[in-house]
Amino acid sequence: MTKPRNYKTEAIIIKKTKLGEADRILTFYTPHLGKIQAVAKGVRRPRSKMSGHLELLTHSLVPLARGRNLDIVTGSQTINGFLAIKSSLELISYALYIIELINKFTIDNVENYPLFKLLLETLKQLDRDCNNELVLRFFELHLLSYVGYRPQLRHCVLCHSPLEQASLSFSPKAGGILCHDCKNSQSPAYSISLNSLKLLKLLQECDFETVNQLEVRPQSNYEIEWIIRNYIRYLLEREIKSIAWLDAIRRQNREG
Repeated sequence: MTKPRNYKTEAIIIKKTKLGEADRILTFYTPHLGKIQAVAKGVRRPRSKMSGHLELLTHSLVPLARGRNLDIVTGSQTINGFLAIKSSLELISYALYIIELINKFTIDNVENYPLFKLLLETLKQLDRDCNNELVLRFFELHLLSYVGYRPQLRHCVLCHSPLEQASLSFSPKAGGILCHDCKNSQSPAYSISLNSLKLLKLLQECDFETVNQLEVRPQSNYEIEWIIRNYIRYLLEREIKSIAWLDAIRRQNREG
């Protein structure tokens, strides 16, 4: 069946790249087409009517026309511009980290509707500027689940024994928690407290409504962030570029 030349989709802009003097290649994450790329012609010109609707971190309705190599953006209408995020350096740093993860963990043209919903709802949560650190941890854990790397937190990933001891570790290579007897069999493995493990399990199973009601000590958040960050680094075999800026903004806010 021949695909129609023109089509329309909701999309969140997750990356943009300059093309020529006035154009851009935009990377969109969509509900039913997955990650797609398209050219927005003339969007960098000062009088472009589309430019404001095609900024990073914008949820838009985008009409497109099929092209030989890349499809062409023929218009755009903003659904949600997430203005609160764009007015805060801290929130921008969180949001850029989120869309970089989406881009790194997905391939083109593979539908993942739950992941689109997660991305959209996470941006809405950040736009409300509430419990942002736990919102990030929730996003990371559910992203990992939706792309096939859900960490095993319910029992030892090697011997399958229950996790009742105080001396536990997380192994990125094994993809989950190791008990006291197995923790030296995988390297590297990062120590994790029972309280932090309970928090990880809760975040893996709960919804955003629960996240916004949680009160967590900074040390627990730091511990689970370290665990997840190292797991993501292992899976991608590289550091996420936006992390350096995110950490710099945090330090600036603490010192200020």
